[in-house]
Amino acid sequence: MKRLLSGLLALFLASCADDSEKFDEMSVEQLYLMAVDRMEAKKHKEAGLAYAEVERQHPYSDWSLNAQVMAGYAYYLAKKYEDAEESFETFIQLHPGHEYVPYAMYMLGLISYEQIPIVERDQTPAKESADAFQKLINRFPDSKYAKDGRLKIDLIRDHLAAKEVEVARYYQQKEAHLAAVNRLKLVVKEYEKSAHVPEALYRLVISYLAIGLYDEAQASAAVLGHNYSDSDWYSLAYEAMQGVKR
Repeated sequence: MKRLLSGLLALFLASCADDSEKFDEMSVEQLYLMAVDRMEAKKHKEAGLAYAEVERQHPYSDWSLNAQVMAGYAYYLAKKYEDAEESFETFIQLHPGHEYVPYAMYMLGLISYEQIPIVERDQTPAKESADAFQKLINRFPDSKYAKDGRLKIDLIRDHLAAKEVEVARYYQQKEAHLAAVNRLKLVVKEYEKSAHVPEALYRLVISYLAIGLYDEAQASAAVLGHNYSDSDWYSLAYEAMQGVKR
């Protein structure tokens, strides 16, 4: 047991040593070239450490600004997302007027975007990503990064709509129809361009009928028929309305 604990301790200490790599004092050229070599070798975490060291050892050099941004990108490739976020956020705070700021803001959105989970899980990363991309769009609407940010926001919103419909399905299974209605109304109002709106409207019909709100059910079915008449969800809603006796 003692031998096993000693081995685990040695592995832990080795891991810590790897994460806090020590650098001798080097010229800025040497450090930067070391970082580039590590990037080319796809040793992304190690490259991030070397780029960060350029900033630490030579903060006023011409290489420093680029190294800050490259450190964030290297950490992003290594999936060291917290380190990447810190690098980009620090760069933006220290150099708010620099030409690389739109890129840094875009990367902050992309880092959260890469961490968006499946619909069944908590969607905090999706919301954080959309917020980050929106900040980029608001500040630099004409940048090339804003264009991709808009596309990703649309994808995120569709994903969030899917989450709301998934929760509404669960509530309907539990016959908690008022709770389901609140979720479904959010989809129709806030995510009107989502591919999940037809299902949301159909499920509104079902929940409204279940709680005796026939006029509301009819209104939802009418909207569904007007906008998505070729949808299978409209066919199901139509059948549900035909089966109701007033």
